[in-house]
Amino acid sequence: MSAHPLLLPAALPFPDIDPVILQLGPLAIHWYGLAYVVGIVFAWWYAKRLVTNAKLWPDGTLPMKPQDIDDFVVWAAVGVVLGGRIGYVLFYDLPRYIANPTDIFAVWQGGMSFHGGILGTLLAMTLFARSRNIHPWSLFDVVAAGVPIGLGLGRLANFINSELWGRVSDVPWAVEFPTGGPFPRHPSQLYEGLLEGLILFLVLRLLTHSRLKLKTPRFVCGAFVAGYGLSRIFVEFFREPDQQIGYLFGGWLTMGMILSTPMVLIGIWAMATAKPLARQQAA
Repeated sequence: MSAHPLLLPAALPFPDIDPVILQLGPLAIHWYGLAYVVGIVFAWWYAKRLVTNAKLWPDGTLPMKPQDIDDFVVWAAVGVVLGGRIGYVLFYDLPRYIANPTDIFAVWQGGMSFHGGILGTLLAMTLFARSRNIHPWSLFDVVAAGVPIGLGLGRLANFINSELWGRVSDVPWAVEFPTGGPFPRHPSQLYEGLLEGLILFLVLRLLTHSRLKLKTPRFVCGAFVAGYGLSRIFVEFFREPDQQIGYLFGGWLTMGMILSTPMVLIGIWAMATAKPLARQQAA
């Protein structure tokens, strides 16, 4: 999918979109930050829609109250931000942060890991479900169903920020990124946004409204985890690896592939071992 730089055709122009939406003195509102906010709000709204639709649950019994979803939003936000930041520090640039520990708190400089964010959110969901006596897997399912929209918006923001771009390429839709050198590259942020955003959301939508899968706790969550892992691994073949890490084991493996492979396996396990809620309650 790539060619020698001297043989590459002209790239598509990069859109002139300012990463900062609004500047109010020292306060700057970025597209990336807005993507996080909109993603969390949408997931909250969508989860409430799911838990108030009695047709989707066994015997019409709702798994939790809508107010529980309202209260969980704060837990989710903390889990996403803390987990995402800690994950980036540990998985992607640990030597830098060991040398400059105060940079860990400079979140405005960028640096968030999805894999860390999902671990932080899983911990938040587990603790919250236990505190409210909610079936944990049912909470996982309804939250996971709305997450892809936020992921897709986040990748669009990465594209606007001219970051996490793809490898040098000669495809007709290659883009010359301002920060990516003079060569056309895959707009891998858009690939990822389409796969793990729109397409994954539609797949989960079909599952949640099949009148079966939400009655089988952890199936939808498993589909989300496996679907994200597969999407990420696929896009890593077109995405430029992080400069401070590069390719691992002297080959084509990237950190994204390594972190996503367990997700695929865990997701498949969750779907394969999911049982209807009535059977679980009887057991």
